[in-house]
Amino acid sequence: MSLLPGFARAAAPADLEDRVREIASEIRCVVCQNLSVADSPSDLAKEMRSLVRELVQQGKSPKEIQDYFVSRYGEFVLLSPPKRGFNLLVWVLPFLAIGVGAGVMYLVVRRWTESSMTGRPPVDPAYAERVRRELEEREGR
Repeated sequence: MSLLPGFARAAAPADLEDRVREIASEIRCVVCQNLSVADSPSDLAKEMRSLVRELVQQGKSPKEIQDYFVSRYGEFVLLSPPKRGFNLLVWVLPFLAIGVGAGVMYLVVRRWTESSMTGRPPVDPAYAERVRRELEEREGR
């Protein structure tokens, strides 16, 4: 027998709501498309939240609930795409872009420092030879 029987009953719905919110925050509202079901004010999101609540009460796991929504709406309904197949680009491409950007910045800074150390920008030897010949021809006239 619990000393605070009402407290035990109140804790269970709070835990249920926390689980519902956690799962619903990972599912995209198909009407709003930029909000999760947990954050969307649309009627469809409210229905989806109540469905999540029912599935949690039935004892379904978060993965089973996500699979249910994916079967109805496709992988688009997941706010965080799965890390496999073509979706892997979404996870890898930003890091690849950062690496390429860092490499380009390194080359640009290196070129700037080379030109500042000599006091003049680097010159193509063929171009320098052509300028030298043209100056000699002009002076020789």
